[in-house]
Amino acid sequence: MKTYQQLWQSLTPLYEAGEAQAIVRTVLDVKYGMTLTDIIGGKVNELSADEGKKLEEIVYRLQKGEPVQYVLGQADFAGRTFHVEPGVLIPRPETAELCQWIVETQKENWENVEEIIRKEFNISPDVAFEDINIFKEKGWFKRKYSRLRFIVKIVHYYIKARHTKLASPRPRIMDLCTGSGCIAITLSLEIPDSEVLGIDISDSACNVATKNAKQLASKAIFKNVDIFDLLEMCKTNREEHFKADIIVSNPPYICEKEKADMEKNVLDYEPDLALFVPDEDPLKFYRAIAEFASLELRSWGMLYFEINPLYEKETREMLEGFGFKNIETKEDAFGKKRMMQAMK
Repeated sequence: MKTYQQLWQSLTPLYEAGEAQAIVRTVLDVKYGMTLTDIIGGKVNELSADEGKKLEEIVYRLQKGEPVQYVLGQADFAGRTFHVEPGVLIPRPETAELCQWIVETQKENWENVEEIIRKEFNISPDVAFEDINIFKEKGWFKRKYSRLRFIVKIVHYYIKARHTKLASPRPRIMDLCTGSGCIAITLSLEIPDSEVLGIDISDSACNVATKNAKQLASKAIFKNVDIFDLLEMCKTNREEHFKADIIVSNPPYICEKEKADMEKNVLDYEPDLALFVPDEDPLKFYRAIAEFASLELRSWGMLYFEINPLYEKETREMLEGFGFKNIETKEDAFGKKRMMQAMK
């Protein structure tokens, strides 16, 4: 049986030493429950013949360049473990940053609205604001309902004037090009009482997303629909629509000409359908999603994108063309302009 050092060194033709070590440690942890202390202590050499054979098979797949997430059938994302398989894009840390931005913005802005209404109606901090009985008990539905509606309306205009975002306490969220469902499921679990719908053209992606939702106890649901078909349905049938508070998407955005700069294991194993767009139309998906969002978002609803940093300016101008405002760009952990938000 090979030692830990021999295992990770066998991957160095493909990966740098640090990454190769991390990959082997992940395999030993997930498959054999080994801690770093176990590995350093030489527990790898104590594997049974069958376990050693299975480990060699795993390492062989890794040596061929297959991503460790596909080999193990799982990927960590935003503090949770998601099932992944070939044909479904592997979740990235940058996408987790996008989720965090959405959750923080939603929480911050709803707290601002709640604070104003609490002060106006003298609701103490120890009373759950979501408890509708507090309004019934004080008779506000009879005596002050019109006043409550008036205050909420004032809050709407106040926030609009301040160029911030109004957050609903129970938002309806759409995740377009959902893939493994990592965005949809994370938002459904991090934003209580949210209603989340994930859309993807890939039937296998929707199946994986549904499996993940079940495993992680998420109420997010998923539908197999092409975003371009969804846009046409939206334009031709205005009777049936979702009317979302938040629309988010991490669509395909890598141009064919960028392939030369990408890692071989990504090109060989991850789905082209989820990665690439034609060089002549890099905003193909963004344009369709922005048009859809312009029709389906509620007033002051928010649109979030993961973007190609090379086309940040063009993406911003495209959103302005569809009437979106308060457009903001956020850098990822690597300093790249990776996320964008806009208000309807």
